[in-house]
Amino acid sequence: VQHGIQDGLSDPDLPETELRERAHAFGMPPLDRDRFASAAFFETLDRLVLAASAIEKPRAAADALDRLKLATPAERDAMVRNVLADAIAADALAEHVYVAAALQLHFARLAACLDASTLVPVGDGACPVCGGPPVSSMIVGWHGSHGARFCACSLCGTLWNYVRIKCTLCGSTKGIGYVEVEGGPGTVKAETCDSCGCYVKILHQHKDPNLDPVADDVATLGLDLLVRESGYRRGSFNPFLVGY
Repeated sequence: VQHGIQDGLSDPDLPETELRERAHAFGMPPLDRDRFASAAFFETLDRLVLAASAIEKPRAAADALDRLKLATPAERDAMVRNVLADAIAADALAEHVYVAAALQLHFARLAACLDASTLVPVGDGACPVCGGPPVSSMIVGWHGSHGARFCACSLCGTLWNYVRIKCTLCGSTKGIGYVEVEGGPGTVKAETCDSCGCYVKILHQHKDPNLDPVADDVATLGLDLLVRESGYRRGSFNPFLVGY
């Protein structure tokens, strides 16, 4: 659905040049979640709702879509704020998933309009484009970057280079460990940090080029359950895993 609704969408509205330059000067992400307001986004959301309506889905998912259709502008705006604040209530997860999917598309289009050479690091655990936490990180096999690690943003899809064997959340290099499901292919592991007590998944994309930083985070829920038994907290945010 996300791919299919892109054609014909209005161009997203980037923040004014002055605001982007100020963000650059102060080491801040150019896309400010707290100041998000865009008519172009709600066009994206409306298209996604329409396209999703035509897809066969479980009753619970259909009911959630109906609730979103009936939501007032103020209620939709509140859902947007919840997703951008990484604060989705578990009992309202279903309808927020559709909003999150539309926000992913909208922010990915915004990020694509930026000049990558103007981006600056904004700190550990933060996307240099929108400030969001990494959903996971990947060891890639790209030509010229084989073996390098990149963090992936769950909102705008930006990938940024990050040192290996270092917590992607707090930046610590002490007490870093790796957990994987026994008997698995070894392509998805949880990188744990004793300093902050959290973990973020690391995908070995150089072994399996088909791995996706968001989709395969969801697909490896069993790994989350395994790591949780060791006392580590999930440190990444994925709107499709809220409640787990």
